[in-house]
Amino acid sequence: MALAMRVMSLLPATIAVMIAAASWGAHGGASDEASALLAFKAELAGSGSGMLASWNGTAGVCSWEGVACTSGQVVALSLPSYGFAGALSPAIGNLTFLRTLNLSSNWFQGEVPASIGRLARLQTLDLSYNAFSGTLPSNLSSCVSLLLLDLSSNRFHGRIPVELGDKLTSLQKFSLGNNSLTGAMPGLLGNLSSLNYLDLRKNHLEGPIPHELGSMGGLQVLLLHDNRLSGVLPHSLYNLSSLKKLGVGDNMLSGTIPADIGDRFPGMEALDFSSNRFSGAIPPSLGNLSALTKLVLQENGFIGYVPSALGKLQSLTALFLGVNRLGANDSQGWEFITSLANSSQLQVLVLGNNSFSGQLPNSVTNLSSTLQGLYLGDNMISGNIPINIGNLVGLTVFVMGNTSVSGQIPESIGQLRNLGVLGLYNTSLSGLIPSSLGNLTQLNRLYAYYGNLEGPIPSNLGNLKNVFVFDLSTNRLNGSIPIEVLKLPQLSWYLDLSYNSLSGPLPIEVGTMVNLNELILSGNKLSGTIPASVGNCISLVRLLLDNNLLEGSIPQSLKNIKGLALLNLTMNKLSGSIPDALASIGHLQQLYLAHNNLSGSIPKVLQNLTLLAKLDLSFNDLQGEVPKGGPFANATHLSIDGNDELCGGNPQLHLAPCSTAAAEKNRRRMSRLICSDKEAMVQFISALYKTRELPQL
Repeated sequence: MALAMRVMSLLPATIAVMIAAASWGAHGGASDEASALLAFKAELAGSGSGMLASWNGTAGVCSWEGVACTSGQVVALSLPSYGFAGALSPAIGNLTFLRTLNLSSNWFQGEVPASIGRLARLQTLDLSYNAFSGTLPSNLSSCVSLLLLDLSSNRFHGRIPVELGDKLTSLQKFSLGNNSLTGAMPGLLGNLSSLNYLDLRKNHLEGPIPHELGSMGGLQVLLLHDNRLSGVLPHSLYNLSSLKKLGVGDNMLSGTIPADIGDRFPGMEALDFSSNRFSGAIPPSLGNLSALTKLVLQENGFIGYVPSALGKLQSLTALFLGVNRLGANDSQGWEFITSLANSSQLQVLVLGNNSFSGQLPNSVTNLSSTLQGLYLGDNMISGNIPINIGNLVGLTVFVMGNTSVSGQIPESIGQLRNLGVLGLYNTSLSGLIPSSLGNLTQLNRLYAYYGNLEGPIPSNLGNLKNVFVFDLSTNRLNGSIPIEVLKLPQLSWYLDLSYNSLSGPLPIEVGTMVNLNELILSGNKLSGTIPASVGNCISLVRLLLDNNLLEGSIPQSLKNIKGLALLNLTMNKLSGSIPDALASIGHLQQLYLAHNNLSGSIPKVLQNLTLLAKLDLSFNDLQGEVPKGGPFANATHLSIDGNDELCGGNPQLHLAPCSTAAAEKNRRRMSRLICSDKEAMVQFISALYKTRELPQL
């Protein structure tokens, strides 16, 4: 039956081939090409397979979708982005007059058929952005007319066939990027003397870069980043004066950059040496690369000062120098900031995680109004944030976290109306939060934790309608939590106001944060009851209200937060019983209720919390039998100290059996009653005696 179904599924393609053969029987070449194309179609699947309705026996192949002919011969098959899936039929090798084969941006799978090596006239082969796998067919080297070979963004593995570098001497563009190729780069690639574009990025290539690449005199683009290449850059590469883009980032390359690099590449536009092991100083000659738009040197071991000569790069749009050992101090080293004011196209400046110290010069506010990203964090910068920082009106990201900057946040920061990320965390900033911060209506992430900010949280921060991260934790803020902040419509990642001196009740408006994942209010002076509206925060994963002055009962409405994984109510004044409703929170992994005034028994239904890995009920007034199942089965997951009237449970807890405990409880009660009776009798006799001794009137 299965065989019959398979035969039936092939009938349409078979009939089409027979019709085509009959229609062009007088022209053998056309018939062969039609058969090859229909065999190609028969292997197709996916959403785009129905787009080849014109491929039938009623019209000539030259009118078919994606087919181009010269003198009646098929010379091009171009079907990019059609949504095709399936395998590439070996019949493709029968289109011997083919010059262009473009099947890019589809979902083809399997191996590239070896028959493709028969296409000796092929000039363009573009199979990029598919799901082809297997090794690269070495007989691609038989396609000696190739000018463009693009197999990037597939799933090829294995080595690069050396034959490709030996035979494809006319190749101009060669791209194998974003695959899983391994082994060393073949030195024979240096024979591709006509090549102007070589892309081998995002593979697993290893070993040194072959010096033979320096023979590609016309090479303009060399992309080798995201591999495992090691050793030093061969000196021959610096002879490739036609290079416009050189990317060797994310490898294990070492050595220094030649002092005269800026005199070797007059047309260089983008230079990426990032995430390697380069060392030494940054050569001032880089300032001679007048066409340079992007310079990426981050995550290396560069030392010394940043050369002021970089300010000559008037076309520069991005300068990445982060994560090195570059420095500056109050007396020298900051001059480059002043010079970069000449780079009028600068959009991104990354200096984070270096050894810059001293006062950030005021000249930073003279940088281009096109500057969008300014990263200065993880340095030893001190002093105040320049008062005119608001001049950088194009900023979308401003980060000075993990520095020693002090003083107040400048009022002018409110002029950065395009700002999306503000990072002023772990600093010595003090004083009030400027109300102008409420002008940053495009802000989506506010990080100002670990500082000395004081005073109330400005209510106009409720204007930050796009913010989804709001973190002012570990400062000296006081006053109440502004209702306006709780109503921020996009607040979704987390709201962290912990470890301040905020007081007053938790407003019922907390329930408006229906998209919030984390609410962290630990370590304040919040009082009153936990509002039932907190149960409306149905997206919460972490809720931390510990170390406050909250009282009353634990709200039953918490059961509505089905995805809650962590609940911490430790160190408050909560009373009443532990609600059974907590057992409805099936994703709960950590529950902390210690150091409260909770009473009653531990609900047995908490045994149903099978994901619970930590349960802390210590130092309350709980009593009765401790459950044994679920999270109670492992004593290392459970803390119940300071509840003297608990009994039973897992033997590892070393609690008295509940029967003994009950008897002891009754004995203590009877003892108290007997003592009470004796005391009453003594008092009665004493009173009687004293009555008898009263003098007669």
